[in-house]
Amino acid sequence: MQFAEAQKDMNVAYLGGATGVLVSGLVWLIAGLVGILWSPQASMLALFFGGMGIFPLGMVLAKLLKRSGKHHLQNPLGKLALESTAILFVGLFLAFCVAQIQLNWFYPIMLLAIGVRYLVFNTLYGLRVYWVLGAVLMFAGALCMLLNANFLVGVFIGGITEALFSVILYSQAKRLAY
Repeated sequence: MQFAEAQKDMNVAYLGGATGVLVSGLVWLIAGLVGILWSPQASMLALFFGGMGIFPLGMVLAKLLKRSGKHHLQNPLGKLALESTAILFVGLFLAFCVAQIQLNWFYPIMLLAIGVRYLVFNTLYGLRVYWVLGAVLMFAGALCMLLNANFLVGVFIGGITEALFSVILYSQAKRLAY
């Protein structure tokens, strides 16, 4: 499978990743609501457990939108998608550890980690908008840290940003030929 063909396969199967980005944004927003209603610890757990459902729910949503939600087995980019998940686990571990010392930095660290992961998605999907999404999230995370923003500011920035970018990604992916 040629590189451009592999990217097209990922785009067609997952609508350019738009469904996963939308689900992720919704998970962030739910984690924010949990933080408002209960506690910061419950919010962090909501992000953690909700995060486990992003890929499967994104696949289901892709299928509802008439896409396969599954790339070809021969597609080498499938491995990159899986391997880049390690960035999230490292970010989550660091965020949990730092939150024991500085609670307000949990979501900024997650914004930084997820922003870094989205940079890889340009290679997965061939959509440069992922560089913009990654940069916006990383900038927001750094700014929240520098300003020592309230615990919940970062979670809502992440959720709203991903929800907005999912619309852009969806419109770009819809234009791609099958």
